[in-house]
Amino acid sequence: MTPQASPPLTDLERDALAELSNIAMARAANSLRQMVKHQVLLSVPSVDILSKDDAAQIISRPDSPSLVAVRQDFSGPFSGRALLIFPESNSLELVRAVVGHELPLEDVGSLEDEALAETGNIILNSWVATLANLLKQGLQMSLPVVIRGDSRHMLRGEESQTLVLFLHIRFEISTRNIQGFVALLMDIPSIDSLRSLLADFIKNLTR
Repeated sequence: MTPQASPPLTDLERDALAELSNIAMARAANSLRQMVKHQVLLSVPSVDILSKDDAAQIISRPDSPSLVAVRQDFSGPFSGRALLIFPESNSLELVRAVVGHELPLEDVGSLEDEALAETGNIILNSWVATLANLLKQGLQMSLPVVIRGDSRHMLRGEESQTLVLFLHIRFEISTRNIQGFVALLMDIPSIDSLRSLLADFIKNLTR
């Protein structure tokens, strides 16, 4: 464990976050389904708190070093930066699913950032808003921005944002299987606040 790492999630915290995440992804899938007019499945196989170095190693792919992400900052009782991250090859598949596979490649390219920003906005807003609502808190979100680069560039946030709440997600849109990641960069006080709110959430569930 690095000096910047947080204590690992307990089984209860991981289960609670997985439950919150699956609720959020179900809502995001419903919104995306209305946009793309196809069946959309979003699943969250894993949730954990990692250091930025560990998260960067997970999202870095030797065969696909170029990544694309949609970034939105959020603030409230806990604050940070939310990222929806894909290998660049996967992002084009996602765009084609969103804007229509019948479009030629050059047209898809011109619409890529717009489609990515809209998709990222739906997923990140749904995830953060669901988390905030179920924890009975309010969070504000910035407008989405599309960024490109390697794994370390993706996770470059404020110096104090040393920890990552990290979700590995899987999309299935129109028979396309697209792998991606949601990363929430937060500082230690924000992680502590989130864990405190999770403790209250778990306590209410077990009453």
